[in-house]
Amino acid sequence: MATGLRRQGGADAVDLLVVGLGNPGSGYARTRHNIGYMVVDALARRHGYKRLKRGFSGLYAAGEIAGRVVGLLQPTTFMNASGKSVAEALRKLKLERGALLVVHDEIDLTFGRLQLRNDGGHGGHNGLRSVHELVGKDFDRVRLGVGRPGSTDPDTVADYVLSMFDEPEGEVHALVERGADVVETWVREGLAEPLAPAGAQPVGLP
Repeated sequence: MATGLRRQGGADAVDLLVVGLGNPGSGYARTRHNIGYMVVDALARRHGYKRLKRGFSGLYAAGEIAGRVVGLLQPTTFMNASGKSVAEALRKLKLERGALLVVHDEIDLTFGRLQLRNDGGHGGHNGLRSVHELVGKDFDRVRLGVGRPGSTDPDTVADYVLSMFDEPEGEVHALVERGADVVETWVREGLAEPLAPAGAQPVGLP
């Protein structure tokens, strides 16, 4: 969990690592699968981070959020190999899994809902599967609901998450900003207990 953690000494030391999952390249930039990237970008803008630069097989920068030194990471390994980047960052930053928060898209939540929880299964999400394989389980994550296509066919699901949002841009922006709000709460307070999806309020709605 985020609370009670101590960082190692040194100029590059950080308290916590927030990872937004996604795929690199302009062709993926605004797709459902890249909403983790979008949340990291929103946090970097809010808190005046310097431009994310290459590091840990991804794009990385460190800055301050709520009085904690927080690393922001976007793996550029492509989604299916995200664990390589996350494992490298944890190892080189000398952080345990309890200092890790992974932000990702979730087709099992309707669009506009989100959940902060301590891990659980990967649910077929290949980015999470990779993190499990190379980092292990028992880390916190933010699930951002992007909805589910009408079919459970794997190819249809893949096409869906790799496509642009159908929802209005304002509602997508609201979901990203709410995701950033939840990350900030985690940095300040950790995860006392999971936020149940049924209790999460849809964003961008009255």
